[in-house]
Amino acid sequence: MTHTLPLPDFTHERVEVITGRRSGLFLAVALHSSVLGSALGGARLWSYPHWSDALGDALRLSAAMTLKNAAAGLDAGGGKSVIALPEGTVLDAERRRAAFLDLGDAVESLHGLYRTAEDVGSTTEDMLVVSERTDHVVGLPDAVGGSGEPAGPTSLGVYESLRATLERVTGSDDVAGRRITISGLGQVGSRLAVRLAAEGAELTVTDVNPAKQHLAAELGARWCPPGEEHLATADVFVPAGIGGVLTDEVIDALDARAVCGPANNPLAARAGAERLAGRGILYAPDFVVNAGGVIYLDLEAKKLGTRPEIMERVSAIGDTLRRIYDEAETRAVTPLAAAEGLAAERLAGGRAPALAS
Repeated sequence: MTHTLPLPDFTHERVEVITGRRSGLFLAVALHSSVLGSALGGARLWSYPHWSDALGDALRLSAAMTLKNAAAGLDAGGGKSVIALPEGTVLDAERRRAAFLDLGDAVESLHGLYRTAEDVGSTTEDMLVVSERTDHVVGLPDAVGGSGEPAGPTSLGVYESLRATLERVTGSDDVAGRRITISGLGQVGSRLAVRLAAEGAELTVTDVNPAKQHLAAELGARWCPPGEEHLATADVFVPAGIGGVLTDEVIDALDARAVCGPANNPLAARAGAERLAGRGILYAPDFVVNAGGVIYLDLEAKKLGTRPEIMERVSAIGDTLRRIYDEAETRAVTPLAAAEGLAAERLAGGRAPALAS
């Protein structure tokens, strides 16, 4: 499901918008900030009603990556790329390859100011195609010596964030017996659901793909029709699909004590954070919760630690979120404002913009 949103304010360093010469598809590469270093953010392959919706998505997602990478303590700026499919388009293998070769050319045109990786709709194998045209790509398959799929680290960060959130709203970080609703059973949502089910959580799940009902049955989870999951009573609502789902209408009807999930930009509008707070619903900022994958990819690419050490860094996301909750309570602001403040402080004290290689 794609939620059409207005174009955000333009605060970007550079945006490349092209028609792929091989694929004929619309591509956008958005470099939001290189203040902390070469930008890092994935490549999304998705269907959009109009090219302007794809551009808006790239602008929003790249700005969120600046916040994510800064709050995570990485020496990396924010960027994102989008390959837009007209609605109803299905790519065959040849045109898919063409699209990612086109992306590689677009990434290369930024001369190292932006590094791409897999994201929603793309895979590590797609990144291998991108690498034929540029060296500025991370998350290549394990088989070729790359860091592989980042969904596992992302899921770990979400799990630790969920525990921190449960601790704040229930007094305990134990997931056993807690009612948790997961909206979206993709790479990250599915991994999270499997772990939570194994630890005794009472799960309600949904996905726009009805085939995911098989996973729900395997886990003993309650299946909810898409679009109705926010009505299920829950300790934590976990948005794990496409962004923009938390509209005013959804927030007003949401039957949960907290929101904590991996979806990028789940708030349809920034004011949704205040609206959630007004209802007494704790909101875990998405760019903190879902930073596990980018932490893993950046540190792996730079060889900054062993994999166990990097995964320890990912696990510490829960502690970062605890500090954000404390800061929000002390300052009487929303956790979103507290997290944005953390990122802004780091950006203000950052370093000179990255130099093109």
